[in-house]
Amino acid sequence: MSDVLIVGDGPAGLSAALFLAKNEMSVKVFGQDQTLMHKAMVYNYLGIPEITGSEFQKISRQQVEKFGAELLGREVSGVEKGEGSFTVHTDDGARHEGTYLILATGPSNPLAESLGVGKGDEGLVSDRSGRTDVDGLYVVGWSTRLKKIQAIISAGDGACAALDILSARAGEDMHDFDVVE
Repeated sequence: MSDVLIVGDGPAGLSAALFLAKNEMSVKVFGQDQTLMHKAMVYNYLGIPEITGSEFQKISRQQVEKFGAELLGREVSGVEKGEGSFTVHTDDGARHEGTYLILATGPSNPLAESLGVGKGDEGLVSDRSGRTDVDGLYVVGWSTRLKKIQAIISAGDGACAALDILSARAGEDMHDFDVVE
């Protein structure tokens, strides 16, 4: 069983995967690299003067894999909540189990709705860390901010969810700072 399952491989999902894998959690990311980032030309991502969305995705995916996250190019056909875990079903008939589930699927998120996540005026309801009313379920990115979305915001949402999960595991607030030696 994995520590965390992530559905969605755009900026929110990959950012969450990076923080989690870097901190030695086992992570599986489900997505087919079909994010709308591939249509983007990015000039407003702090620290990056300009980059195409496709190049951003390529670098991000390599970075996440370098830290040990597993990227699975499968379509997710369903999710379910069990006793203390989640199951992700993929189009090849496989079942994947994890303690936590992060849904980062873009503007439409029927998987979150199937698990009982409510909708508000701005989209699906989650707190600032991406937590929902379903224990262990996080919803991040575009589906929580339908009208205020940017790659950097989604990446931040993914990072917040990851830090919340890392903090729960550590039993205290967790930060992910590295220093130059």
